Amino acid sequence: MAVAVALPIADRRVAHDFYRAAFGLETVGELADDGLPEPLQFVLGPGAVLVLVPRGGFGWVAAGNDVAEAGHSECILSHLVPSAADVDRVTEAARAAGATVRVEPGDPGWGYSSTVADPDGHLWMIRVDPSG
Repeated sequence: MAVAVALPIADRRVAHDFYRAAFGLETVGELADDGLPEPLQFVLGPGAVLVLVPRGGFGWVAAGNDVAEAGHSECILSHLVPSAADVDRVTEAARAAGATVRVEPGDPGWGYSSTVADPDGHLWMIRVDPSG
């Protein structure tokens, strides 16, 4: 099964630059006039992409459902990494790229992790992959 996760964004360039710098994600697709792929898509892994849709277009794609305001979350995305040192490294890369660190790296009882908010307020938990 292939999976695409779509998130609403305010600014294509800001979102593009954040996801490249924070997580090192690669874009796919045909370039639009602004030099970014349209739609703005990043490869997450085999068979998985992240699609970032401007907020107005996201409302249309959401088929009449309300789009959550910035800072409201209906899900938390996780970025799994091999070690605690990688959690620290990715957290710092995200912070440098413009993320707000909501939970500093540590072990709250279920594994070493941190939580960051991207420039649009979407939450990402960066955690050690429990499958090793």
